[in-house]
Amino acid sequence: MAEQKWDKSRLPSRHVTVGPERAPHRSYYYAMGMTEEEIAQPLVGVATCWNEAAPCNIALSRQAQSVKQGVKHAFGTPREFTTITVTDGIAMGHQGMKSSLASRDAIADTVELTMRGHCYDALVGLAGCDKSLPGMMMAMLRLNVPSVFMYGGSILPGKFKGRDVTVVDVFEAVGQHAAGNMSDEDLHALECVACPSAGACGGQFTANTMATVSEAIGLALPGSAGAPAPYEDRDKWAVESGKAVMELLKKNIRPRDIVTKESLYNAALIVGATGGSTNAGLHLPAMAHEAGIRFTLQDVAEIMRKAPYIGDLKPGGRYVAYDVYKVGGIPVIVKALLDAGLLHGDCITVTGQSLAENHREVIFPKDQDVIRPVSDPISPTGGVVGLQGNLAPDGAIVKVAGMKHLRFEGTALCFDCEEDAFQAVEQRAYKEGDVIIIRYEGPKGGPGMREMLSTTAAIYGQGMGDKVALITDGRFSGATRGFCIGHVGPEAAVGGPIGLLKNGDRIVIDAEKGSIDVLISDEEMAKRRAEWQPRRTDYNSGVLWKYAQTVGPAHLGAVTHPGGAAETHSYADI
Repeated sequence: MAEQKWDKSRLPSRHVTVGPERAPHRSYYYAMGMTEEEIAQPLVGVATCWNEAAPCNIALSRQAQSVKQGVKHAFGTPREFTTITVTDGIAMGHQGMKSSLASRDAIADTVELTMRGHCYDALVGLAGCDKSLPGMMMAMLRLNVPSVFMYGGSILPGKFKGRDVTVVDVFEAVGQHAAGNMSDEDLHALECVACPSAGACGGQFTANTMATVSEAIGLALPGSAGAPAPYEDRDKWAVESGKAVMELLKKNIRPRDIVTKESLYNAALIVGATGGSTNAGLHLPAMAHEAGIRFTLQDVAEIMRKAPYIGDLKPGGRYVAYDVYKVGGIPVIVKALLDAGLLHGDCITVTGQSLAENHREVIFPKDQDVIRPVSDPISPTGGVVGLQGNLAPDGAIVKVAGMKHLRFEGTALCFDCEEDAFQAVEQRAYKEGDVIIIRYEGPKGGPGMREMLSTTAAIYGQGMGDKVALITDGRFSGATRGFCIGHVGPEAAVGGPIGLLKNGDRIVIDAEKGSIDVLISDEEMAKRRAEWQPRRTDYNSGVLWKYAQTVGPAHLGAVTHPGGAAETHSYADI
């Protein structure tokens, strides 16, 4: 390949590499062993969430080295940097979970600060865990420099007593153990084998849901999300991602050219089609917000509802991401939906070609049942449903994939934090027909909008998964199953109806109609609102206090700044 001569007159890195007044800046680059040629080339940020916090992040440093090879091959100069993650599997079920959602925005913020501070011209972002995927894609949309996203890859399934298992089986085993249905020895044996490699949780939980989104929305190379983290195949995709970002730089194709109302539609539809995580209802609006597009929880839920449910994936189904990879990966799902005319095929992607062009040669495999054809879906409508009613005027979301009954009526049993609810579940201080309410866990009220996997998994472990419902202004893990309604808004902390409920209130949830109501009069609701007093949290300084001051409502993505619509310029044009 002939060396490219780059005109830096419109690239951000001119501010740190061009002209006599930048001699001090260049001296720093020489100090790191860079040549004049490398300094004259575009500077490409290679951002990862590598750390030793969890298996989802541990392979990212290796993959970043391959990205850098690809960038160098295409005559760019890669500059690697890292940012944080908070990993939900370890943060789950205690106060640490309050850090999880806040970390998404911190990731976007820190990537933005690094890119701005050093005037990098393009970005390849690698992420491996629930909040790091949307956080990295949000940074790309906020900066709007040519960018390519790459997923770090999923974990391989564990084997326990002859069946495939994931970390969710361990969470549910805690409930079985508490109920006396599992021995200490079996619980220990399961925890030792459930997570056998590097990579993110294996089912269609939040990480794999957002990895699926990265391909469908066009920010990742088609096929790049599929290979499990330990596979060397990932490193080939990393090299290609490095080359691809240099092509985007040449053509000046930017993330906001790729992420449009139409490609957001594609992303929401594929989440519905795969029974993906309800957290997409939080992350897609947040990504849209960075691009200056209004795309709400209700928009996401409405699109998901239209999707035929074709991915037989955990937690609602039988298979994990590794099984999807073996039958052809996410391109197979995209192809099935494209052929049925359900996606906007003309959306541009990081290949420089459209979604339809990228998938023209993909052949849908017949001899498998991991991904069903659209003509023979598991169910004709999607795995996720939006709800609205007097209990959730701003909306709520429920994952119905794999559920038999779509209506639930019961009596409220109210808790003002997850710990109290979990304790009640452990002690079996609830009964069939209860609607367990966990409130003051919203973005502001938590602060941090925790996930409730420990509680829901314990309920399932006790064999009560289809006998109770659970409603929260917090979130659920992408691994949650059962009648679990999250993202209820307005949240309790701002005086939302969920904060006005009392034990014994009658609640009706109808996922068929999309409604969620408490059977009390408007007059009674108004009386309770007049008596309601705001609650203080224990987080009155530090990052969670700061997060609570700026975070907006869940149905708009729980974002912490005004977004692309308020910009007078984007970083890419400095």
